[in-house]
Amino acid sequence: MRIAVIGATMVDVVSYVDDAPKYGKAVLAKDFHIACGAKGANQAVAAKRLGADILMVSAVGNDIFGKTALENFQQNGIDTRQIIKVPNVSSGIVMIIVESSGQYRSVLYRGANDFLTPENILQAADDLKSCGLFVIQLEISLETVYAAIDFAKKNNIPVLLNPSPMNAVTKNLSIEKICPCEFLVLNEDELEILAGSNIRVAARKLLTYGIKNIILTLGSRGSIWFAEGVEEFVPSLKVEAIDSTGAGDAFVGCFVKNYADGKNILDSMKLASKYAALSVTRKGTQDSYLTAEEFENFLNA
Repeated sequence: MRIAVIGATMVDVVSYVDDAPKYGKAVLAKDFHIACGAKGANQAVAAKRLGADILMVSAVGNDIFGKTALENFQQNGIDTRQIIKVPNVSSGIVMIIVESSGQYRSVLYRGANDFLTPENILQAADDLKSCGLFVIQLEISLETVYAAIDFAKKNNIPVLLNPSPMNAVTKNLSIEKICPCEFLVLNEDELEILAGSNIRVAARKLLTYGIKNIILTLGSRGSIWFAEGVEEFVPSLKVEAIDSTGAGDAFVGCFVKNYADGKNILDSMKLASKYAALSVTRKGTQDSYLTAEEFENFLNA
């Protein structure tokens, strides 16, 4: 099954520190690197490294960062035909500070990603109709998110929505407009914004809108699958975290790859939980994602 990832492409500028600086202060970084990122791009690369067939629908600036991002997709074997180049606009940038604990904070500039429009979804129609699953996040405009979900509904294509990041704009996400989604994969903070702080009550509330499956990710504690008559907990591996950036994207990428291959939801979650946990034992986002061979070797060890 071919998977369309409809989302953002960015470049990560990452600094590693003992502790993040306080306001008006500076700290000395222990390490630094620049890498390709964004939730959409991360999920696409994770799925592709595990062997999925990926079409990326995104936007980059016509600048050196956009060139770097496109080359990265191509090196990973991802179809870039539906990635538009926006002139005179910067590509998306994420500035990330990673603490020695593995926790991080980030500042995001969407740049060219704001120029991915509902019209681009329609222009990509022929390629999108060849896909059996859409994967969408919230680093693009909500209008484009809704257009992609609507297109999928009209063409009987299931959608996995990862409603992240939740910010001043995306917290206004319309539950009614996302209710056709087959999957909602989100963390506790995102669930609270959408439906309340009691995770079971909030998840059940979202199911009443028509969303078929809620997958709640709990970081190092694991994940929970909610569906009608279903509540299944999947524990995470116990690992020593070095860098937690991109772990949620690793989970989504691994989940959709295995689900697209015909595995059931619970088995796909179990694999995704292991894959995400392994990603935090390495530095970086996409740099931390195991290949299919590496992951298979771990599973068979």
